[in-house]
Amino acid sequence: MKNSALGLQKLILLICFLSLMLNCVKGQDKKTIVPAAERTHLYFPLLEGKNIALVANHTSLIGEQHLVDSLLNADFNIMKVFSPEHGFRGNADAGQNINNAIDLVTGLPIISLYGKNKKPDQQALEDIDLVIFDIQDVGARFYTYISTMTYVMEACAESGVPILLLDRPNPNGFYVDGPVLENKFSSFVGMHPVPVVHGMTTGEYALMVKGEGWLKTSNDCQLTVIPVGNYSHSDFYELPVGPSPNLRNKYAIYLYPSICLFEGTVVSVGRGTSQPFQIIGHPDYNKGSFVFTPNPGPGATNPPYSGIPCYGINLTGYARAISSNPPQLHIEWLLDFYHQLSGKTDFFNDYFEKLAGTDKLRLQIIQGMTADEIRANWQSELKAFKKIRKKYLLYDDFE
Repeated sequence: MKNSALGLQKLILLICFLSLMLNCVKGQDKKTIVPAAERTHLYFPLLEGKNIALVANHTSLIGEQHLVDSLLNADFNIMKVFSPEHGFRGNADAGQNINNAIDLVTGLPIISLYGKNKKPDQQALEDIDLVIFDIQDVGARFYTYISTMTYVMEACAESGVPILLLDRPNPNGFYVDGPVLENKFSSFVGMHPVPVVHGMTTGEYALMVKGEGWLKTSNDCQLTVIPVGNYSHSDFYELPVGPSPNLRNKYAIYLYPSICLFEGTVVSVGRGTSQPFQIIGHPDYNKGSFVFTPNPGPGATNPPYSGIPCYGINLTGYARAISSNPPQLHIEWLLDFYHQLSGKTDFFNDYFEKLAGTDKLRLQIIQGMTADEIRANWQSELKAFKKIRKKYLLYDDFE
């Protein structure tokens, strides 16, 4: 079975190559990036006669139509949908428990993979011949869609159900940076020994999880990845839809790997405002001239410092200069707030080490190390990770 899955993957890549060559001959734009879901000629033949389950949310689109609707309209037998954090419609708060439900549009059962049960059980897969995974990721280790992917791969391997992954571009796939997770800090916001910014698509990441033996099962995961068309890791890709309630535009997505670390501190990341993950602030930060006041709203029903003015920095202008900024995790902002705010013992909370994947970063900040000194400590582990990463790349790299 393992050899047949490998042969199928090679065949799909060959078809992709021939398709790319044909497009070039026809004079089409080679840089029109095409998510795998839109490349239906590569995977529709694999769905015939199958009982199918989808792992999907609001980002699972073919153009402007949801993948579920597209497959139902093509008369494929969709049995159920598994939904990740933020729910099938992508409108639930971060950390909010999601209950099982019936989709009002299609009548399909929606099984939550966030809350009490993060992994499909064997009963949920017993009538399924194929699982399709199609969710847009943002390239940060602590963004939980790749953790959901890992659990689904594990469940599929245990139940002997093949998984077909429809790949999508990584909007932060043009660099690799940050501390590599230590296994003792493994959690749902970071399961594997990878840096904060891993520079891989979900398809590449899934191949790495399988290839490195990170699944907690001895059974083989029958994984097939349908690749993105005309994509390379040097591309700056703008997502057509926000992947979660507080990542609403390309600026927030670009800043997210750096700003999310503040969720492990007393600093607000702008939840409860019109610019979450684009602004940072605190009521006692005296250095910044920018001020915002969080209030409850969609995606932030109970934001930190609700109704209290926070002083800080608007980083949207910095994000606009993405092509000229250094491709790295920007911990300078974290160091600045740590040094400016009083109450150092309360600055970090228990969540910080899960996000960082290590206790070293917190200790280095407390010890007064500079950003350059901290980055220097990452380099040997990053170098080792990049060697692993290279084995699983499906697209031209940025280096």
